[in-house]
Amino acid sequence: MTLKRFVIRKSLIGKNEVITFTNKKGEVVKYNHDDVYIKFKERFESMNCFAKYKNYTNTNAMPAFCRDMKIS
Repeated sequence: MTLKRFVIRKSLIGKNEVITFTNKKGEVVKYNHDDVYIKFKERFESMNCFAKYKNYTNTNAMPAFCRDMKIS
């Protein structure tokens, strides 16, 4: 799945999607949606945006707390 930003969505949980996006620096970033969600589930579930909109996004980059989960 190719998107314009980093995203974790409740609707994608369990679908094992590999998401690719290009950040503002032009770097292509790839990650497994479910792997990131499972590792940081408590963090996402405690966010107001996740409760209200059922997703978390970051337009600029992959968040620092999960950058080590990038796929080469």
